[in-house]
Amino acid sequence: MKKDTKKHKHRAEKKPQRSQHRDFKKPNDNRPKPASLYGSHAVAEAWLNEDRVIEALYCTQNALEGFDPFFARATKIGIQRPSPTIMEKTQLDKALPSGAVHQGLALVCNGPTEIGLDDIIIRDQNKDRSLIVILDQVTDPHNVGAILRSACAFGSTGMVMQKKHAPELNGVLAKTACGAIEHVPVAYETNLSRSIETLQKAGYFVYGLDERGDDITRQKSFSGKTALVLGAEGPGLRRLVKEHCDALLRLPMHGPMPSINVSNAAAVALYEISKS
Repeated sequence: MKKDTKKHKHRAEKKPQRSQHRDFKKPNDNRPKPASLYGSHAVAEAWLNEDRVIEALYCTQNALEGFDPFFARATKIGIQRPSPTIMEKTQLDKALPSGAVHQGLALVCNGPTEIGLDDIIIRDQNKDRSLIVILDQVTDPHNVGAILRSACAFGSTGMVMQKKHAPELNGVLAKTACGAIEHVPVAYETNLSRSIETLQKAGYFVYGLDERGDDITRQKSFSGKTALVLGAEGPGLRRLVKEHCDALLRLPMHGPMPSINVSNAAAVALYEISKS
């Protein structure tokens, strides 16, 4: 009996330690899981992308009412999604970076499927015409998102960015792109000069946008497979990248400030290419 009492006492002494350890790991129930996508357009397009694995949809009551058409469309095409989690705006703010303009909607989800440049080339190999955008160290997520949106609008079939100098496909970028990341595949490559060579071997004619190039509006045709390279604001295209391009083009500008934002330049250039 005395031996049993000692064992019982030993177990009793251990309990507080296990309880403290369990309490230390207990998550904060007042803070939702961080969301990677937010904003009405970005969330809606991701919701209808069957390649997206969605863990949670956070929304305010007002935003939920406007999202009904997307619930219906997902059901119609057989995509199963989790039930929405209704939140107050202040609670939703906790799941997002400070200052995020979420419009009452956010998703906890996986990222887009990772692909390489070869995957884009294979997808386009049987097309008579395709257009790929290459960004040479364009790092601002607002600019990249706006370029991606224009690329989608003007029929681009893919985008290439450098791994070390490019933002991730979420957050501000996805919000600015307004859902375009669900439609334009993006490849992250290590060496852009080598990527240009790969495209040229696959039959692409590669243009670089540069102020010393030929007037883009005087080009007769951009038929077939085309790639457009855009450089960062200020530095523009790096020397080696520029040298690998087949030709350089410029936008004709005649005002007192002959320069525009890289995302605006991309929109104008993509329009000129797509209309021929």
